[in-house]
Amino acid sequence: MIALRLVRLIENHSDELARELINRLHASARTTDMQKVPEGELRGRIHEILQHLSEWLLTKTATDIETRFRDLGAHRAAQGVSLTDFCWAIVLTKEHLWEFLQRQGFLRSTVEIYGELELLRLLDQFFDRALCYATQGYEQYTAWETGPEVSRHSELAH
Repeated sequence: MIALRLVRLIENHSDELARELINRLHASARTTDMQKVPEGELRGRIHEILQHLSEWLLTKTATDIETRFRDLGAHRAAQGVSLTDFCWAIVLTKEHLWEFLQRQGFLRSTVEIYGELELLRLLDQFFDRALCYATQGYEQYTAWETGPEVSRHSELAH
């Protein structure tokens, strides 16, 4: 399976990819709030996903992805990372992986193109779900954080 070979390539270069992605996130005007995340934590989270990408794409369930990214969304909200910057970080991660594969020059034959398209579909599905679940976790955290205060304000108004 060509898609699996490409995933293994990403896993084998996970250190390099994580380092490049962190630099990209810190340099982008769209993700300035990601600098609020301690670099060691950010590196660890990125590396964990990239190092085990085949598991995330092929064996983890939707519930696994939901749990992981809802928790991550709530954690980023607690760190004061804006939702927009957090969403852009996920989008840039997906783009970074695709650009890496393009740099590797795998677009040679019809079979390889099909393999890359299959991988792209898997990556899109994973990162789209990650984005949605992370947003849910983020919104739940902010609703919980502001919930008691909103109630107090409405009590004072009456």
